[in-house]
Amino acid sequence: MKLNLALAQLTTQLGNVENNLEKHLVMIKEARSSGADLILFPELSLTGYVLQDLASTVAHRPTADDPVFKTLLATSRDLDIVCGFVDEDSRHRFYIASAYLSRGEVRHVHHKVYLPTYGLFDEGRFFAWGDAVRAFDTRFGRVGLLICEDFWHASPPYLLWLDGADLFLLASASPGRGLTADPALESARWVEHINRAYASLFTAFVAHANRTGFEDGLNFWGGSTIFDPNGELVIKAPYHQETVVMAEIDLNQLHRTRARLPVLRDERTALVLREMQRITAKP
Repeated sequence: MKLNLALAQLTTQLGNVENNLEKHLVMIKEARSSGADLILFPELSLTGYVLQDLASTVAHRPTADDPVFKTLLATSRDLDIVCGFVDEDSRHRFYIASAYLSRGEVRHVHHKVYLPTYGLFDEGRFFAWGDAVRAFDTRFGRVGLLICEDFWHASPPYLLWLDGADLFLLASASPGRGLTADPALESARWVEHINRAYASLFTAFVAHANRTGFEDGLNFWGGSTIFDPNGELVIKAPYHQETVVMAEIDLNQLHRTRARLPVLRDERTALVLREMQRITAKP
């Protein structure tokens, strides 16, 4: 099976959901006209990143009667969409979330598990922690969603791999930090190394959409990528430029790579479970 996967790196307006939704619709239209089957948007693509006390005012629920999701669900009837938003649960807790929309339905919602609260990051003060990491079925196979910091910890992608995910969709709002001799910031190079490593380690497709623009003094660098199960770069979007890029990926490559490199076949999950139980039982 071939999948035309679009990466939308956009510059959001902080707290302006209506404006950001219009940008989504423009980019979705562009991706659809290019033959895309799936479009991946960055972290908090509908709201902007440095929300702090704005979090509760921009929250939406991924339901058909929500005014924002009603529009996006209608748009998803012929193009699958992954968008970033603030989710509010029935107890009025707020989560950094990504939703997978397909054929007019919400297929999956992921709440960010790891909230960085160090250095320039302050997410733990304003958002609740997600408590689940699960793969889910789509018309393109089994998929896993993670949000930014989730992917920099080894456990969430490993859990998705064991749960059957062959396509990892990573959404981030990664600000640039550190200088290098080439156009890539130090933080960009580090993220790209991690993405390539996971693609190789899990013999899976890894797609990453990162936002662009400036917000509250932060510079978001874009540079969205797709890596194949061999760890080879399929496509890379430019740095610091709002754009939609698309690549065709051949899902049959999963068969070819895993026949040559059967690390998934040989993974000893019972051993991992036993040793984790031993480690967590320590006083």
